[in-house]
Amino acid sequence: MKKLLTLALMAAVSSSAVAGEKCGTVRRVNGVVMKSQCNATAVAGHAIHTSLPAQAAVKSDIVDTAVAAGSFKTLVAAVKAAGLVETLKGKGPFTVFAPTDEAFAKLPKGTVEDLLKPENKDKLVAILTYHVVPGAVKAADVVKLKSAKTVQGQEVAIAVNKGTVTVDGAKVVKTDIACSNGVIHVIDSVILPKAEAKTPDIVDTAVAAGSFKTLVAAVQAAGLVETLKGKGPFTVFAPTDEAFAKLPEGTVEDLLKPENKDKLVAILTYHVVPGKLKATDVVAVKELKTVNGKAAAITTDGGAKIAGASIIKTDIETSNGVIHVIDAVILP
Repeated sequence: MKKLLTLALMAAVSSSAVAGEKCGTVRRVNGVVMKSQCNATAVAGHAIHTSLPAQAAVKSDIVDTAVAAGSFKTLVAAVKAAGLVETLKGKGPFTVFAPTDEAFAKLPKGTVEDLLKPENKDKLVAILTYHVVPGAVKAADVVKLKSAKTVQGQEVAIAVNKGTVTVDGAKVVKTDIACSNGVIHVIDSVILPKAEAKTPDIVDTAVAAGSFKTLVAAVQAAGLVETLKGKGPFTVFAPTDEAFAKLPEGTVEDLLKPENKDKLVAILTYHVVPGKLKATDVVAVKELKTVNGKAAAITTDGGAKIAGASIIKTDIETSNGVIHVIDAVILP
């Protein structure tokens, strides 16, 4: 019986550490050298120590990290309102320059509330994606850049001055917050994308030029404003005010009368060609079919002309076509 008890004890010790014994301790039992196991269970109801490494903490994604921080409540609310939660919880990786609640508080009163309204979703998306750069860009890499292209499409300016890093003027106050799908750098201000200057359409370009007052008045009287502000594209051979002044006295006044609208439409549409034709395209042909339905002859002897009117300025770009300036009104 004593021998059996001894063997049982030895077997127990071989698979488990004695209570309080460190993992891997070498000891002798009845002349036999034994080594305690690192993942043993308790022996005789006594807890044992283990040196198994603790499982590494799993990093949260960008959204969950921001939520857990507690200092990005406004940012998180904005991300939700913009419908960007799934995107920023996605694979990425992304680099987010995250404004704190205090940063949002710097905006003019009512700005945040307006941005969170459903009707301003597109504007909110543009602002938020302006804070996101594709890829995981650590601080050490950020300071090597002068700019970075954002998910919004525009670039943010990056500057380093006396150890302070700024992104579009916002100070980076904390860096390299690691997330499972990227990295967060904290900034002290909300940064805003630049307002993109839109190229005006044919009508607005003519109005802004100031030298097409009669043409603009005629387009309005003919009910062609919406057409020439439409998608197009159109090529317009635009007579200047001086060109209209060459017409017989009283002609313009008569054309602007409601009863002469059809005649005015016919004349104006004779100045318009479907499509966007640059000057090089115009001089490459002998005639152009106009929106009026009739063709206008193109000649190049002594300078480019259309239906006898000299083309005095070319290739004025608009959002829905191009304008070439002519020195006379052409008639179908």
